[in-house]
Amino acid sequence: MRRSRTRTRRYTALITREGDWYIARCVELNVTTQGRTLDEARANLQEAVELYIESFGEDVPESAAEVVFYPLEVAVHA
Repeated sequence: MRRSRTRTRRYTALITREGDWYIARCVELNVTTQGRTLDEARANLQEAVELYIESFGEDVPESAAEVVFYPLEVAVHA
């Protein structure tokens, strides 16, 4: 019987608070979920990404080469 090999992949998680919810998103895979607490949102995202990878297998990107976040200031005219 052949053993399956386990690898790990590293992705970027972005979590924002919107009202009473935390919205968690895997930037590279565009997988999004939510939770009432930060820990719940993290756990839900972990599960969602694992299920996504399980569903799509080797077609899932390893990770992004580079992710850059920066503040963006725009003019808003009322």
